[in-house]
Amino acid sequence: MKITQKYLTLIIITLFTVGCTEDFLDRQPLDQEVSSTFYQTEEQAMQALVSIYDAMQYQSSPGVSWAPFMAMSEILSDDAFAGGGDANDGKDEDEFNLFNIPTTNVIVHSLWLKNYTGIYRANLYLEIIDGIDTSDEFKARTSAEAKFMRAYFHFELARFFENIPMLTATIKSTSEYSQTQNTPEEVYNQIAKDLVEAIVDLPEFLPEEGKGRISKWAAQAMLGRVYLFYNGVYGSDLVAGDVTIDRAKALEYLEDMIARSGHDLLPDYSKVFKLESEYSVENVFEIGHGDSPAWWDWGYVRGGEGNLSAQMMGPRVTRSNKWDRGWSFGTVTQGLFEQLENDPRLSSSILQESDLDGTLGIGYQHTGYYSNKYTSDAEHWGADGQFEHNRTNNYRVIRHSDVLLMAAELGSASAQNYLDDVRARVGLGSVPVNLDNIYNERRVELALEGIRYFDVLRRGLGYANNALSMTGERGPNFVGDQQLFDVTFNMATKGFLPIPQVEIDLSNNVFIQNLGY
Repeated sequence: MKITQKYLTLIIITLFTVGCTEDFLDRQPLDQEVSSTFYQTEEQAMQALVSIYDAMQYQSSPGVSWAPFMAMSEILSDDAFAGGGDANDGKDEDEFNLFNIPTTNVIVHSLWLKNYTGIYRANLYLEIIDGIDTSDEFKARTSAEAKFMRAYFHFELARFFENIPMLTATIKSTSEYSQTQNTPEEVYNQIAKDLVEAIVDLPEFLPEEGKGRISKWAAQAMLGRVYLFYNGVYGSDLVAGDVTIDRAKALEYLEDMIARSGHDLLPDYSKVFKLESEYSVENVFEIGHGDSPAWWDWGYVRGGEGNLSAQMMGPRVTRSNKWDRGWSFGTVTQGLFEQLENDPRLSSSILQESDLDGTLGIGYQHTGYYSNKYTSDAEHWGADGQFEHNRTNNYRVIRHSDVLLMAAELGSASAQNYLDDVRARVGLGSVPVNLDNIYNERRVELALEGIRYFDVLRRGLGYANNALSMTGERGPNFVGDQQLFDVTFNMATKGFLPIPQVEIDLSNNVFIQNLGY
């Protein structure tokens, strides 16, 4: 089952506050579902589960801003600039790009809201599932899915904000509104615990009608990603309840997946991001996007199914049969182009100005390079609806090549073979398996997939400062003064975003602002 909006049932709670008799007020509305009666059947439980999956797909928050994780992660990295139509068009994105982010940045707030929406839904599901009339098998599997997604949302928040309140239960009264921030250790240990517990009850293999749901292998791969980031930034192992996740244990999960999951590299790298390769053998975990139902509503963008990163990062081309009116955010840097210039993955990763037909609009921070993985190409146009809202590119969160490179980094006895396999797929020869070569391979193999920024941070602040600060970098197609392309990493922030000021205010100043803001 591909998880899409059309399966989602909205749960409406209606409060009657007009002057009525007490017995009328005690009655439940007869024409609407209410929370006290909704969670009764397996079908209703499935609808509630889909609402958690739906939050993973969110790329905006109503009344705040659109903020797709993948695009914003790339803009923070040394692989992409902010871009957009002009300096005013992408002001909030440019603040990310320049590491000059005010606490009132609307994208920051959108990222915060999206993930806490998902956490609330996951917690609610875990609280009500035992009371639903269904099988123990259904309860175990769907609870595992909810735990995976709660871990996913907390991980996205912790990587972006570091000092966050960790929520493992729904807030049930006004006295609980002012939550305190947990330590990174507490948050990451809970993320690991959720993933370890989820692994036990998630299925190893998904039938065709279950594509898009979470497997055991997705949880094991995600645990490897969580460990590498936490260990890299904080220098510690994870404690997942009674299980310590150290390098050996994280590697054990990845090796088990490599040996038994059936996941593998697609033979042709150029097809990895094609429609034909959605839910392919290479994709360990992906978030589905599409055009069903066709979406038109600019006032509620998150209601659509399309991939907003693809819309944002596509070239500003008109009168073309191959591309259609992208917004040119996330223009690709000269540094990434040069890293890929002699690599067979170049054309599959970077779309060059010379590749385009039609009329190209020159936007802000124009470099002549765009993402060719998530873009406004004809293959991913929606069949109906407002074209910006219906890009059909699925987001590949974890690919098998990433798993091989993580296992190599963790010191697998097969590390050389894993690195060689990733390179051989694109016709490249062997290089010695060492940390620098693994990181170089990660940059070119996983370019423009929302991974690079966090890979940089986990190598330390000195490395991040050297990688993310750019002065005088300029390519032959750059348009605009050099100062538009100069970036200075703000080491005082350690690479984390500010806690949204509105959330500090709502907490009655219980939340403490992050360093550097």
